[in-house]
Amino acid sequence: MLRSFLCRLLPAALLVAGCTQIRPARTTAMPNSVTGQPDVLETMKITVPRSANRVASFTNKAAAYYCAQTHEVNHPEYSWFEGLNVAKNRVFAGYELFVAGKPLDNRVAEVTVYPHKLVRRHGPAVQEELWLFDEKNLLEIDLTGTTQPIGIELKGEKVLLLRQQDDLAFFSAREGRFVLAVAARRPQPITVAGQRVVAAGAGGFLIACGTDEADATALLREGQRNGPALKLAREQRIRQPLQTSAYVAADNDSLTLALRWLTTTTDQLVSRQQGDGIYAGLPWFNEYWGRDEFISFPGTMLISGQFAAARRILLSFARYQQLDPASRFFGRVPNIVNPSNIDYHTTDGTPRFVIALRDYVRYSGDTSLVRQLYPNVQASIAGALTYWVDKQGYLLHADNETWMDARDAQLVAFTPRGSRANDIQALWYQQLKAGAYFAAFVQDAASQTRWEQLAEQVTSRFAQDFRRPGYDYLADRLDHQNHPDFTLRPNQLFALDMVPDPAFARQALRKNWTELVYPWGVATLDRHDPQFHPYHLAPELYHKDAAYHRGTIWPWLNGIAMQRMLEAGQPETAWMLFASSNRQALTRGVVGGLSENLDAYPRPGQRLPKLTGAYLQAWSNAEQLRVWHQYFLGIRPDAANHQLVLAPQLPLAVRQLRYNFTVGQSLITAEYQATPHPTHTYHLGPEPTTVTVDITPFEPIRIDTPANTTLKISVTPQQLTAVLLDAKDLELTRQTATPSAARLARQQQNDQTLANLPFAQPLPLSQHPVTRPQ
Repeated sequence: MLRSFLCRLLPAALLVAGCTQIRPARTTAMPNSVTGQPDVLETMKITVPRSANRVASFTNKAAAYYCAQTHEVNHPEYSWFEGLNVAKNRVFAGYELFVAGKPLDNRVAEVTVYPHKLVRRHGPAVQEELWLFDEKNLLEIDLTGTTQPIGIELKGEKVLLLRQQDDLAFFSAREGRFVLAVAARRPQPITVAGQRVVAAGAGGFLIACGTDEADATALLREGQRNGPALKLAREQRIRQPLQTSAYVAADNDSLTLALRWLTTTTDQLVSRQQGDGIYAGLPWFNEYWGRDEFISFPGTMLISGQFAAARRILLSFARYQQLDPASRFFGRVPNIVNPSNIDYHTTDGTPRFVIALRDYVRYSGDTSLVRQLYPNVQASIAGALTYWVDKQGYLLHADNETWMDARDAQLVAFTPRGSRANDIQALWYQQLKAGAYFAAFVQDAASQTRWEQLAEQVTSRFAQDFRRPGYDYLADRLDHQNHPDFTLRPNQLFALDMVPDPAFARQALRKNWTELVYPWGVATLDRHDPQFHPYHLAPELYHKDAAYHRGTIWPWLNGIAMQRMLEAGQPETAWMLFASSNRQALTRGVVGGLSENLDAYPRPGQRLPKLTGAYLQAWSNAEQLRVWHQYFLGIRPDAANHQLVLAPQLPLAVRQLRYNFTVGQSLITAEYQATPHPTHTYHLGPEPTTVTVDITPFEPIRIDTPANTTLKISVTPQQLTAVLLDAKDLELTRQTATPSAARLARQQQNDQTLANLPFAQPLPLSQHPVTRPQ
């Protein structure tokens, strides 16, 4: 039922005029001059037709990003941020190019987007390339294919010529105390007519953004001297993880392309604007948010093996923790860190920070950071216990202090979730368990015991307090009067493992999937609820924040929805949602990334819902990558204890796969072959590890793997076999397992409840009170 529904809905929608053309890597890639293999960046190019007019976005990995639409600047929100943005200042609003005094028309250009640059072909000969260099507020606009004079005009109010000095022209910025310097890419005389800078021959221009004229001039001269080296450095920086720690190649070309692009656009958001951190999203969330940062942390930093940068992010964010015991926010990490504001009004950022530290230790094996940040962990728990924990052991919070935080003009929460939301209790439990994990490392036995007891207290009452007869799902919260609120929301997906009743958990998962999960993502409210808003942006009906968490799709929630399905042994169901998000990254919105939101329903006459919110959102991308790594590939390390769980669940659509991943100091290469029977091969690294092979319905196999060995796992309906080989492919040991009766029975129960689930489908608009004329 599910597959046929998708086949009816998605393919036609994705083949309509205006969809991005994905050029197959195997036929268009230029070979690498050293290896003779196709260059990975060349294989990733995406050609955008005029009708699609997508966003292309690049960052310099410091504090700047460049936002462009491929063909025409017409987006009602993103066009405000067109051009160069530095530390939340809109510096200039793009540019216009001229050849022999005539403007080049982007609307009719052939546009190709690469991970490292934007290319426009203007007619048969003239080609424009846009580059933003790493770590520098410096742009190069190459213009080749003509011998006639070329010109450039910077756009934006307040972007005005200050003066010309020799071969440089200086301009004011539209925001911030910056000076812009413009010159030809190769040193040569220029003329300035009005706002237009003109050079005698082709080659292009450099645009530098500095704190003053001297700073901008120094940047620009560096670009003139070292442009080719700066380009090469950018290419190599983007290419390196795709060839090593984040390498993936599948027989499914669209899967390969989507994973590579998602890896690249996610890494764009790792910046050094205020210390090391992860932008929450672009264009307007170029700042650090506590909850966003650490929801995104595993999929952004850990699965790609960026452990040194991950360590810096944890240390950087710890500096902003509130450590004043007299403050009611004692122990909290900030909700927002930006150049003008630090705000602590969030309850979930702090447990996610502690959980991220635990995940970092498990991936990297770096226990030294535990001792350094253990006082921060202690403060996080002490502050909660002092100010925010009730007598039942639940973590209290205000109505707007969960991720559903939108408020109206009177600061009243649109989605009140005080005082004990279900997902917050699940996070608090994990925070206490992580604290106990760290206490064991530092030999703080008293804290370890106490925090374990507090965690047990949270779970001991949870199922009783958040369940009621007649409801086959969990309450979203206990309100301020201690009454359970059974508004159906997806937050309970984070709390299902706190329910000791497997039959109830299965039924709750089914309820959530069939009522909240659409083919394009997870909605924030049941469509049968009177407060359900089918569209995020409908100003003629209501304010957008009224819909933000009351119907709007949030792709980051796809991660936990797919995780729960995969935990229940339903890879085909999870894969359909996963593949849908991959299609979005390749064909809609920002090139190579996922948006913050979507409408819950397609607009009348449309096949797919409108993308809304930030065009590139960190947690949307990161959760897609995390679920691929941790649940489809089934990689779950605990490097600190020299352990690794391998629990792959690959769908039928993937027949062959090669990929890499990093655990501790080991770069592990792996292959998968679906026929004649599923076979997984892992070439292990220099660290001895205890590997647990956990593939349902078989009994788990534990095998001690010495350094530099190969583990081959094969699966038939009757038997799971694990063979360990030495460096010369000589067999060291072999273990087998047969199906477990208990696991087989549980899987049959899961299949009976969950197999072939239908996605939620839109209802007639007349059934939604918010869309009716008042």
